[in-house]
Amino acid sequence: MKQLDVQIMGQSYLLGCPEGGEARLLDAVEKVDAAMCKIRDAGKIKARDRIAVLAALNLAFELSELEANALKAAHSTPAPAAAPARSHGTGVSAAEAAAQPQLAALLQRLDNALGVDGRLL
Repeated sequence: MKQLDVQIMGQSYLLGCPEGGEARLLDAVEKVDAAMCKIRDAGKIKARDRIAVLAALNLAFELSELEANALKAAHSTPAPAAAPARSHGTGVSAAEAAAQPQLAALLQRLDNALGVDGRLL
């Protein structure tokens, strides 16, 4: 494991980082630093620990919004009119299902619910 020396809100931190993850870690550090500095510069909060908690909450909220928007977009995208190699008449090709683990899991749940004859009742 590699160690990186980074600065967040003017304070140094020595962070462990898996090989090949340096760019992602540095990007995360930059986002955390920017979020914390924005809160500090607003002037209402001075305590570093409170700034860190608020920054973490803001970043987590933004992430949950991105995930919710991605989920909405995935559900609103219409299925293609015709595609080869359909999986159990669901309108999704086996290659598409394999490329999308959540879709594959959903298809598996549908197959289990439908049972052997492919009917709910």
